[in-house]
Amino acid sequence: MDITYQWIRSRRKTIAIQIDREGQVIVRTPYGITKRQVEEFLDEKKDWILQTRQRVEKRKTEQISISEEVRREGIERAKRIFPERTAYFAKRMGVDYGRITIREQKTRWGSCSSKGNLNFNWKLVLLAPELLDYVVVHELAHRREMNHSKNFWKIVEAELPDYRERRRRLKECRI
Repeated sequence: MDITYQWIRSRRKTIAIQIDREGQVIVRTPYGITKRQVEEFLDEKKDWILQTRQRVEKRKTEQISISEEVRREGIERAKRIFPERTAYFAKRMGVDYGRITIREQKTRWGSCSSKGNLNFNWKLVLLAPELLDYVVVHELAHRREMNHSKNFWKIVEAELPDYRERRRRLKECRI
């Protein structure tokens, strides 16, 4: 089986395969790896590659088309809801934050900068409110721990004891 792939060499120690959002195969290797080794590795992993590509294709066809009107209304709702929910949870968690920005990221529901600025994907307003709250709490927890260590998850769990279930449900949602 011939697999078209992009090959990226770096100072990493292992070989890794990634399938991007378009179904393209990306191979990352240490500098010393030969083309033959890459192709043998791809051949070993061909079943995984085919299954993952099928999942990517299925996900692309399942994505919901959003009208411009729904998008505008969603962004307006997000501009009202996120400041409210963020202020509510920040007070409960005893943290502060900077600016809140509403975005339309393709791969993230939210993020927190080192300066404390928060970004939220407006599409969260289309989901269940408890999932939106999970993302708010997750990003505010980064105000105390800028990583995903055990301490970070303890902060999230203190506010949302059922965060694992919310996180699982959020992973099932398509952006």
